[in-house]
Amino acid sequence: MSVVIDSVSVDCPAKTNLTLHVGPSHAEWGGRHELDTIYCAVGVYDTVTATRKAPGTGFSLNLEGAYLGDLASSVSDMRRNHAVLALFAMAEASGHEPDVALNINKRIPVGAGMAGGSADAAATILALNALWNLDWPIERLRKVASTLGADMPFCLTGGYARGTGFGERIEQLDDDGDIVRGLKERGFAGRLLVGAYRAELRTPEVYAAFDQIGAGKADDNHLQKAAVSLHPRSGQAIEEALHAGARQAFVSGSGPSVIAFVPTDDIAAAVQAAWQDSCCVDRIIATSAPARPIVHITA
Repeated sequence: MSVVIDSVSVDCPAKTNLTLHVGPSHAEWGGRHELDTIYCAVGVYDTVTATRKAPGTGFSLNLEGAYLGDLASSVSDMRRNHAVLALFAMAEASGHEPDVALNINKRIPVGAGMAGGSADAAATILALNALWNLDWPIERLRKVASTLGADMPFCLTGGYARGTGFGERIEQLDDDGDIVRGLKERGFAGRLLVGAYRAELRTPEVYAAFDQIGAGKADDNHLQKAAVSLHPRSGQAIEEALHAGARQAFVSGSGPSVIAFVPTDDIAAAVQAAWQDSCCVDRIIATSAPARPIVHITA
């Protein structure tokens, strides 16, 4: 007999793209572009708590956090929230009623190229898998997630992964494999700083700019040139970080956030000081990578 679970909380990390190669758009994918990307989960977490409600009472959503951005003014349009979309997708796939209270504690910057909304959706899927005693394997959960967005299947597991298709086809990368060893040798692991902004960039806007101006010749993130054209402070933050000794510095996904991998405390301090002195970022978050979701169950 299965134990009735009352509440499940999931800490789901943000993502960045260590490489992001953008191919042509496909009409059958709704105009989305073909991607070949290396995902990496970053230790900045949103926490989604799913709590069982009485039958027939429907769902509810509560958002909290210091940096809600545009989400603070859109609570009335709850059904467009990524976590709510994930709730209804899981309810349809499993035959359960969506009588669930969702609480989201936002820490991942909003509209920042770090998949905060996708992390919330993934956290909801993981939470409901436990709350409803589904015990579905990750492959089945990814099928649900892939109907919701490109980053969501990756956010279910975190770590390092390769994404193809429009980003939704996930090949988890072995931490001890050659690809990950190569990434770590290039500095894509360990401590990092996130340069975050009050401004947001919408992914369609960045892709539209990319379609006009293309990728920078040396950019592993093909969207970086477009993001910087729309948000020049991101480009300044990259330059400041590399000059201060960062191993790697780049726009995260579609931006505008900037990721700087810093190998030592001294270099971390130097990058932070450079960013503060030049006022090229609005907020600095110190963390590490890779990261993975954490599930907490309350019976």
